[in-house]
Amino acid sequence: MTSFDRMLTDAHARPAADCLAELDATPEGLSGDEASRRFAEHGPNHLPEVRGRGPVLRFLAQFHNVLIYVLIGAAIVSGAMQHWVDTGVILAVVLANAVIGFVQEGKAEAAMAAIRGMLAPRAAVLRDGVRVTVDGASLVPGDIVLLEAGDKVPADLRVLEARGAAAQEAILTGESVPVEKTAQAVAADAPLGDRQSMLWSGTLVTQGTARGLVVATGASTEVGRIGGLLAGVEQLTTPLVAQIDHFARWLSFLILLVSGLLLVYGIFIGHQDFSEMFMAVVGVAVAAIPEGLPAVMTITLAIGVQAMARRNAIVRRLPAIEAIGSVSVICTDKTGTLTRNEMVVTEVETPDGAFTVEGDGYAPQGGISPAGDLSDLALAAALCNDAALRHRDGVWSVEGDPMEGALLAFAGKAGGDHDARRLDAIPFDSRHRFMAVLTETAAGPKTFVKGAPERVLGMCEDIDLPQWQDRAEAMARRGLRVLALAGRAGSGPQIDRAGLEGGLTFLGLVGLVDPPRPEAIAAVAECAAAGIRVKMITGDHAGTASAIAAQIGLANTRRVLTGADLDGLDDTQLALEVADVDVFARTSPEHKLRLVTALQAGGLSVAMTGDGVNDAPALKRADVGIAMGLKGSEAAKEAADLVLADDNFASIAAAVREGRTVYDNLKKVISWTLPTNAGEAMVVILALLAGLALPVTAVQILWVNLITAITLGIALAFEPTEAGTMTRPPRPRNAPILSGELVWRVLLVATLFLAAVFGIFTYAIDKGYPLAVAQTMALNMLVVLEIFHLFFIRNIHSTSLTWAAVRGTRVVWIVVVAVTAAQFAVTYLPPLQAVLGTQDVAVMDGVLIVAVGVAFLAIIEIEKQIRLGLKQ
Repeated sequence: MTSFDRMLTDAHARPAADCLAELDATPEGLSGDEASRRFAEHGPNHLPEVRGRGPVLRFLAQFHNVLIYVLIGAAIVSGAMQHWVDTGVILAVVLANAVIGFVQEGKAEAAMAAIRGMLAPRAAVLRDGVRVTVDGASLVPGDIVLLEAGDKVPADLRVLEARGAAAQEAILTGESVPVEKTAQAVAADAPLGDRQSMLWSGTLVTQGTARGLVVATGASTEVGRIGGLLAGVEQLTTPLVAQIDHFARWLSFLILLVSGLLLVYGIFIGHQDFSEMFMAVVGVAVAAIPEGLPAVMTITLAIGVQAMARRNAIVRRLPAIEAIGSVSVICTDKTGTLTRNEMVVTEVETPDGAFTVEGDGYAPQGGISPAGDLSDLALAAALCNDAALRHRDGVWSVEGDPMEGALLAFAGKAGGDHDARRLDAIPFDSRHRFMAVLTETAAGPKTFVKGAPERVLGMCEDIDLPQWQDRAEAMARRGLRVLALAGRAGSGPQIDRAGLEGGLTFLGLVGLVDPPRPEAIAAVAECAAAGIRVKMITGDHAGTASAIAAQIGLANTRRVLTGADLDGLDDTQLALEVADVDVFARTSPEHKLRLVTALQAGGLSVAMTGDGVNDAPALKRADVGIAMGLKGSEAAKEAADLVLADDNFASIAAAVREGRTVYDNLKKVISWTLPTNAGEAMVVILALLAGLALPVTAVQILWVNLITAITLGIALAFEPTEAGTMTRPPRPRNAPILSGELVWRVLLVATLFLAAVFGIFTYAIDKGYPLAVAQTMALNMLVVLEIFHLFFIRNIHSTSLTWAAVRGTRVVWIVVVAVTAAQFAVTYLPPLQAVLGTQDVAVMDGVLIVAVGVAFLAIIEIEKQIRLGLKQ
């Protein structure tokens, strides 16, 4: 085949047949070989990546910070005074902070790129005349794409066939009302919003079904032409990080102000030498300002993103990491989330009797007993169906809806000829709750209908309606998903909609089962232990929902509210009822929104799952919207905060656990950083105000801040989940992280730092040690305290005095060994002694320093146990 233009700019004005001919395509789709050839010629179907800042610019941007400017200014002044060692250490602090920021930003971009890849849209296409699902990036001009309500259009398409199809095109036209689609050509000069024969890449199909010809991909699409609409990358920030960044900025200004006052006090009142006083004040500022806190916190969040992705929970909006940890109610769908989503027909009831169907999964193999003629029912099940069964590597799977796949498997077990040409169809819609098809069978045109029993039974003639309604209820009470099938002889070319009401012949009921996931049962129990209520909201029959809820282990399965019940309650009554009821059946997406609002009105933090385009309002309203990655529509994914890659409820519980872990680690980072910084600064401030010799010199303070902030603080970002994480009740969603308890811990730890450092310093002076030795001991005391404080902070909800706590993690011991080695080096190696003004410390004095660290750990651990005891 010859090459062709990638974009048919006038496809909307040309007959569909002409477009097919122009692109050398057929209604049955391209062959696999031709699709591969065109892909090699035209490349992947995605927009060109927006070029971000290069590594050099990203690194230089790390220096754009008020604190960094202050430190660089201090380095310049100290260099002018020929304090080269101090200048070098200050610049090392600046460089280390820049490296931290550079690395974390790179990790953030990598995490977001991975998320974009995991959320790449999929597309149903015809290849070699067979429906297959492919990565949207692999589409090429000439492909035939199949779309249904909730799908995101993967490329610019010329509509070949539309059945009640409409698309939301606001991103291109600004028109808020969905546009109906047709296969008829429109005027060549029709505006973009009036080109009803086109479906545009990036828009959403809101109703109906459609079949379209790919006429443009990638940068040649309308979205690509106007440029950059999909290029925005979410910034790796959250309200919590913004709050801490704001706090750090103002704290920095406050410390700079205090440092300035100290400088004035030391020179004009204490009559200190300017150069010495200036360097001391610089040490105070560097010690007290938590310059690395926002960077370390952002690293913690980035690690949380990756940890959740490993548990099949993809974070689309980073505030969800905080919110998921405080969730107190999870509203979840049933099918595929709590259950396997592997439907199988197990029971059939027809006017001729009841039948049991055997077999597992989607394999069209299995027996039916007793023997009977189910050919008409099987024909309806096979033809009133949009799914397809696939047999790959010995495994049967379904392309399309799992329920429809189970009906195809049942039809295969029942036998018979199911070949027919479809003439017309009414797609299933939650508003009318049935699907209808008109087909040309060997016996002539026939219309088949399947749907909710209460809807389809009412459309049938000559049946005992109460009896069949009772039989459907009985099947549902056994935990079965029940469908009714009916049919009638009819003529084409369109379905006689009026003839459907009361004019159908009832064929039978089929009962399908979707067994609960074993891991979902365990996850529900885990959520209950964590104080999280799980509520099932499903469109299934009340009996089915109640039976499955009991198997899953929900708290209250005795009472079920249906959509009709919800419609009869006002908002006040609903807020009272929703707290106790855990099973909601026969609900619509509108009901989900009301339920979320009612739960939030009670002060609860709500996570809501959804998969349909109409679930978007509820997903946005929820504190955490969770979309299904496998069966979810693109509309649901775009509205959600998290996407489950496996549609498994166990992944939601895992995400809650990871969210709580991330929040705990953020608290640990803050709870370690602020007290240690305050302790370092208070040591120098007290000495300056009292006119005493500095226990730790300015350059030594700079060294401590350099070596510990880079290592010990970051180690907390990698902390694993604490043992009792999923046994604690949810935290209030508006709980401040800078609480009164944290302020108390800052004061307590800073005071203990002050006492320990001055105690060791005074002890050394009293022993007659030189000032340099006393300062070296005080320097080591600071580092030892920070190491012990790290082990204390690792377990903020339980005791730190256990073997597991002492054993720590690989990361913790790597940084502790690194810090310890660095301290031995500056204490005993002559070249470093010359730089930092240190001298050798006797072994027994080193033991004393470690003993004081142990005592420090014991004191703060006793205080924690008293505090935890008072909370019980």
